Amino acid sequence: MLAYWPAVRRLHPLDLLAGGLLALGLLFLATGLLPADSAGAAVQRVAPLLAFLASVIVLAELTSAAGVFDVISARVARAGRGSYPLLFVLCVGFAALTTTVLNLDTTAVLLTPVMLALASRVGIAPLPLAMTTVWLANTASLLLPVSNLTNLLAADRVALSSAGLARAMWAPQLAALLATAACLWGFYWRRGRRGADGYLPPAVQPPADRVLFRICALACAGFLVCSLVAAVPLWAASGGAAAVAVAAYAVRRPAALRASLVPWRLLVMVPGMFLVVQTVDAHGLHRLLASAIGTDPGTVGMFRASAVGAGLSNLLNNLPVYLAGEAAVPPGNHQQLLALLIGTNIGPLITPWASLATLLWYERCRSAGLRVPLRSVAGTGAVLAVGGVALATAALALTGGA
Repeated sequence: MLAYWPAVRRLHPLDLLAGGLLALGLLFLATGLLPADSAGAAVQRVAPLLAFLASVIVLAELTSAAGVFDVISARVARAGRGSYPLLFVLCVGFAALTTTVLNLDTTAVLLTPVMLALASRVGIAPLPLAMTTVWLANTASLLLPVSNLTNLLAADRVALSSAGLARAMWAPQLAALLATAACLWGFYWRRGRRGADGYLPPAVQPPADRVLFRICALACAGFLVCSLVAAVPLWAASGGAAAVAVAAYAVRRPAALRASLVPWRLLVMVPGMFLVVQTVDAHGLHRLLASAIGTDPGTVGMFRASAVGAGLSNLLNNLPVYLAGEAAVPPGNHQQLLALLIGTNIGPLITPWASLATLLWYERCRSAGLRVPLRSVAGTGAVLAVGGVALATAALALTGGA
């Protein structure tokens, strides 16, 4: 047993968390605390998610190695013309737009490498750019159904079209974006954090292998286009794009195809997380949520719903929390349901497992060699989670979702 201790000590805390969650979930199943039918439902729900995770991470790794992200980051840096405030506006706008019109998981996977490459291009610390990605992946995901899976569920529950959801959530989304920009600037982008007043716009270097560059760029573009088409499942879009990239590398650079491309940590953590949450749900999560959220359709009930959604998302995960919370909100309380959506979308900024986008972001940072300071990220994320959820909920209450 002691012989394995040095290897265990070298593991990242998230590796230990992933293994612990899966072991705990299997223990619950083996002891009967988790009913077999609930476990089967969890497996059916998580299988497409795992396919998406594995394929989109491989796609991002191979696209990065082909130099696509380096070229994009250089063009963004040149558009900033050496001005940090202008670069800040460009990065915030780019991340917000990507999340809104695509989805938050795509932002976490494909935009994080762009931001990290941009940091190395302009010679600044990578954490401010990385934080721009992960925060806006969550906080910019309120406006359209495609932006977040929870939005699709909420829009279906309250019978809102894409335009209808946008009309209901434009004010909360604007409030969330303003809160995010203020926290990003104050915590990460201001003069004392970034270390310089300006930067020298870099030259755009041509890729080493133009064929791989073009194929991977087209594969990513195809994935992004397909992800906008409701008839194409996200896992199928990412799987097809990853297959194209793998085939290109198999011909052009087979040595780059290695087992470490697969995100093993996430493939262990996500099933464990769902099994644990299913166990908790089977033993009273619904009753707890119904009691905590209440039945008040007014402002107090809205703030209760958003606070519960944000808090439990950081303890468990925002998707199962939204699903359980949706069942706890009375059918006619549409505004209270939208407030729950605010909490589960904007709130998951503190713990690494709070949302799938945050998990994907941590994986991208680890792959790029960026060590994320967990305590400070959790602390600043808590400030934004509390402030952003409160402001967005207040905006929803003031505008009446119209």
